[in-house]
Amino acid sequence: MKRKNKKVSLFSALKNKIFKVKNEYSQLRQHLRDAQRKGIINLDALMMIEGVFQVSEMQVRDIMVPRSHLIVVQENLSVEDMLAIVAKSGHSRFPVVDEGIDEVVGILLAKDLTHYNDEKSRKSFELKDILRPAVFVPESKRLNVLLKDFRESRNHMAMVIDEYSGVAGLVTIEDVLEQIVGEIDDEHDAADVTNIHRSGFQRYSVRGLTPLDEFNQYFDSKLTHEKFETIAGLVTFELGHLPERGEEATIGHFHFKVISANSQRVNSMQVSLLSDNEAAPNQDVSAAGVASDAAVLSDNEK
Repeated sequence: MKRKNKKVSLFSALKNKIFKVKNEYSQLRQHLRDAQRKGIINLDALMMIEGVFQVSEMQVRDIMVPRSHLIVVQENLSVEDMLAIVAKSGHSRFPVVDEGIDEVVGILLAKDLTHYNDEKSRKSFELKDILRPAVFVPESKRLNVLLKDFRESRNHMAMVIDEYSGVAGLVTIEDVLEQIVGEIDDEHDAADVTNIHRSGFQRYSVRGLTPLDEFNQYFDSKLTHEKFETIAGLVTFELGHLPERGEEATIGHFHFKVISANSQRVNSMQVSLLSDNEAAPNQDVSAAGVASDAAVLSDNEK
């Protein structure tokens, strides 16, 4: 009996400590927002401080580029073909794979190919001479720990692996920094902004500013609201307040979880498709998109 009571008391103490930390964190955020309203700190500073808090709580899976969106280079390609991929994509780093995406043999930096700009130099091309080692991290790794690893290793990109050691996606130091300072756009981003992308079976990553029309077209749904034009606006209305990271809402056949948010807006959400039994009742939403997604798995998810 004493052992059982001891376990209960330890659990209660741990529970109280977690609650206390969460309460102190909430109070700190409120103090910072009050300071911003009084002009002690500006809005940009507040957003970055809140971004730092978020990075300590988020995991790699929350921000990674999923495997279905990866641009990879086959190791048996000629230097001309590699240069063509580099020129078309505009990226600076590429996973190099053997036969499949789960067989990453290294990382290719676009700048390393610039040494092979004529026929003479290309005759001596050997991929192994310029191939960089690949770094692998689990989906569950915390972003603050990943950022520290990036800084210490002076590495800028890591392959993300799932629980079965398969490639789930990739993450870059830029992806992590964007959670603190906001979107970092370059000359290639303007033409390559994707508001919705698949991150798993019946699971998607959706930008908060995604227009409802675009969301409905993608999922073949009928979410509407007379006052809000974005998916973040609809979720905010459903919750009744500006959501914080981790808050969840179910609308029709969609379950929304806020992944990234600050005092001004919802940046990104994870959207899961629900079955008819799980869906919220009395919502103006079509189930056609759910049925089609559940019936077919993409090649990358098999």
